[in-house]
Amino acid sequence: MRNMVLGVLLVIVIVLGISGIGTYNWVNSNLRKEAWLTTGSDTPGTSWLILGSDERDGTTGADDTPGERTDTILILTKPKHGSCSLISVPRDSLVQVGDQMLKINAVMQVFGKKELVTQVESITGQHIDHVAKLTFGGLTKVVDALGGIELCYDQDVDDEKSELHWKSGCHVVDGRTALAFSRMRYSDPRSDFGRSDRQRQVIGAIAQKATSKSSLLNIGKLKKVGEAALGSLTVDDKSTPWTMLQMLLAFRDASGSNGITGSLYWTDPGYYVDGVGSSVLLDNQKNLELFKQLHDGDHAPGQVGSTSEQQ
Repeated sequence: MRNMVLGVLLVIVIVLGISGIGTYNWVNSNLRKEAWLTTGSDTPGTSWLILGSDERDGTTGADDTPGERTDTILILTKPKHGSCSLISVPRDSLVQVGDQMLKINAVMQVFGKKELVTQVESITGQHIDHVAKLTFGGLTKVVDALGGIELCYDQDVDDEKSELHWKSGCHVVDGRTALAFSRMRYSDPRSDFGRSDRQRQVIGAIAQKATSKSSLLNIGKLKKVGEAALGSLTVDDKSTPWTMLQMLLAFRDASGSNGITGSLYWTDPGYYVDGVGSSVLLDNQKNLELFKQLHDGDHAPGQVGSTSEQQ
């Protein structure tokens, strides 16, 4: 699942900070809204579908592919009571639309926005209340507007595909490096799953810095962050600055010590389908059970999903 994760969270951070300043009308008038949501029945709690899109914006580096794919897919859940959760959906998850099998990251491009939401609702058994999609370029602009963020990775990396050049340890990085950090997978022994973890780290670092005292008291910085995010953000037609603020806070809580993070459950991460290629075959029953607990607020904090089982 690509750096979409990063982009999406960046947007959240920005809108959050701005709405906290009291510029509700300015933020609302600059939100680009589209018809994403289905007419499914409401379910307990609130869910956001957070997407990172590889729409061509001049920031994709050497790892360039045609079209637009939602290579970063996150499901953020805030129950009425209990821990918030942030769950990654592998971009190669195998889904079926009608009689066609395909990977979930291609659903929006082939079948449209609402079908992607429908597929996520089918996987989780829960209604999606809001959607936020950000392009890769938004990530670099938001991080730079925040003055950089601190990221940690315990390996040296010299990856030409993502353009990440990293010395083992923790470093304060600019937007371009944060984007490369979230995109790198070919030099990661855990491939997409390792990238997913790093994307969540980037998102958490952005949310943490955007809600820090030094940022919230700096109106000039918050405005720059907001402008950077809003320029690359698309949301559902029911989203408001208030729901965006709620999303950022839920994201922060999910990434904290009392939150729940991880991935979907799967039965085979290398399931081959003719015409589709190597895909991730999901464990439908375990995922339905997981999201029922997450929405009801019954799940304990910690790591969940097949990635946590492999660690």
